[in-house]
Amino acid sequence: MDRLAMMEAFVRVAELRSFSGAAQRLRRSKSLVSRQVAALEGELGVRLLHRTTRALTLTEAGHGYLTRAAAILADVEEADRCVTELQAAPRGHLRVDAPTSFGVLHLVPAITGFFCRYPEIDIDLSLTDRFIDLVDEGVDVAIRIGRLADSSLVARRIAPARRVICGSPGYLEAFGLPRTPDDLKQHRCLAYTNMTTAQDWPLVAADGRPWPVDIAGRLRSNNGDALRAAALRGIGLVSLPSFIVGADIQAGTLVSVLGDYLNQDMAIHAVYPHSRHLSPKVRAFVDFLVEQIGPDPYWDASR
Repeated sequence: MDRLAMMEAFVRVAELRSFSGAAQRLRRSKSLVSRQVAALEGELGVRLLHRTTRALTLTEAGHGYLTRAAAILADVEEADRCVTELQAAPRGHLRVDAPTSFGVLHLVPAITGFFCRYPEIDIDLSLTDRFIDLVDEGVDVAIRIGRLADSSLVARRIAPARRVICGSPGYLEAFGLPRTPDDLKQHRCLAYTNMTTAQDWPLVAADGRPWPVDIAGRLRSNNGDALRAAALRGIGLVSLPSFIVGADIQAGTLVSVLGDYLNQDMAIHAVYPHSRHLSPKVRAFVDFLVEQIGPDPYWDASR
């Protein structure tokens, strides 16, 4: 007899505690299911089930075999589904989470083109700067910016995440151009409180040595867009990702300073829960973002 068929018969009987129920679930005759379980026990040389007129229970060997057999059948089902999905057009409901500023400025415009290419995918987009658990909150894919902590998530790099220190031309005319990191101590600086380094900007010297600078200013905020707006109005210097201020630097309404003293080792990643295969809708979404943004993002075009 077919070994997988025998294993499947045993697993369904063990789960349902019934030969009749297993036969109905498998769409086989009760006598066939009984023969398949008996044949499996014969090949293994051990009894897997205790059968009485009133109850059906697992033996000690049956308990151990059930766990392994169920896992093998699940792997076979997963392999079959993987091949089937690879042949199918991406479709379905996709739950995406992203940081607020990146989502509004870049993800929503990208989604417009994504919908044109993949008309059978719809998206539930949540924008938050809160660190969420993808599995607990049922998120298919999230955008993470910065250095990734070790986790069970799978990550794919979308683009670099450059940081920029910048200020308005009017501010720099009034307070001068900083030439070294220590010059920042004489400037009004805007603090982004969602970072642990809000009051301590982590710059580096030409030889790579850390050159942290304690900054001070009259405005602190947990929102990058608010700090950008403040910098545009000449309130102070700000340190923000270029995906927030890149267009302003290209337009000349903000001026980048101290670029040689910034450690540019962060990136934008798409992350998703680990699984044995990547669903077509998630693969399509991540591939599209890599294609649209890539290693030289459009917001850095002026550098």
